[in-house]
This record gives sequence, structure tokens and C-alpha cells, in this order.
Amino acid sequence: MPERPSEANEESDEQLMTAYVGGDQRAFRQLFARYAPLITRIVRMHVSCDEEARDLTQQTFLQLHRSRRDYHPDQPLRPWLLTIAYNLVRDRWRALGRRQEVPLEQAPQQIDRAAPADDALNDGHRAQCLRKALGHLPVEQRQVVEMHWFASVPLPEVAVTLGVSLSAVKVRAHRAYKRLREHLAALGEM
Repeated sequence: MPERPSEANEESDEQLMTAYVGGDQRAFRQLFARYAPLITRIVRMHVSCDEEARDLTQQTFLQLHRSRRDYHPDQPLRPWLLTIAYNLVRDRWRALGRRQEVPLEQAPQQIDRAAPADDALNDGHRAQCLRKALGHLPVEQRQVVEMHWFASVPLPEVAVTLGVSLSAVKVRAHRAYKRLREHLAALGEM
């Protein structure tokens, strides 16, 4: 998750977006640097390859540029930007006719390459079990887990991004984490 500005002289997302709407290209570059990695990570969970994830990230920022005049400075930027990214993913699925499935063997691995070999093997097995458990969740629950747990997006922002109430997001998160625990326990990982 991008760090929120901690120093008084560092501009907030909303200040940067307002500056960009006013024509400041530097502000756009800063927003891209802050959010491109997060958006790429989120989008990568829904597409079959890194290249497609990068393409959708670029499209997200192109859409941000195109709709910059629609931005309301009193609203937080991150949920708006994440909504753009998720809408582009949904549009991609529709264009393909259905969601493109990725075999678990091809899903991105979250292994620390600097870890000792035994730890890496153990982590690889755990990551594979987690991916398998995530695959059993309904899409609505999986989206909440991906955004909240993996991308560290606060639940209120998840609600805004998905266009549902905070209560609905909390229920989805609770049910998703419960189902994940059950699946992982069945796999002997808890």
C-alpha cells in the first residue's frame, strides 16, 4: 500500500490530483509512481500474464487522464482510481466472453527469493495452498480479500471501490476469511 504523506511538505493524493487537473504534469508522474505498483499487483490477480497487467495499469492511468475533469477534490482519490482499474478488468472479461482462468501452476508466486531453500519450498507450498483456497471463494469475497489483505486497502475504501456498503464489505470479508481458514485447515495448512 502506498504510504500516506507523512511530512508536511509532501502532497496528498488529492492535492496532486487537483494540481494535475490544473495542468501539472509532475503531479501525474508522482501519482503514477505511488499507484502503478499497487494497481499492477491487484490487476495481476485477475489476468493471465504480467504484460496484460501492465497494459491494464497503463489503461487505468489513461482513463484517469481522460476523466480528470470529473474528479471531485473533496473525495479520496485512491478508491476512485481502484474503481477505474476494476472496471477495466471487468471490461476485459466481457470482451473475452468470460473470465479467463489461469491454471494454479501459472499463478504468480509470492516466494522470497532470498530465503533459504527449505523456507522457499515451504513458502511455495503455502502460497500454492492459499491460491487454491482463494480459488474456492466467490468473486465478491475474493475481491475483498485481494484488496484488503493483499493490497492493504482499508475496508471503507474497498466499499467505495466496489460500490457497496461498508457493512456488506465487512460481511464479505468475514465470510471469506472464515472459508479460507476452513479450506486451509482441510489442506493441513492451519
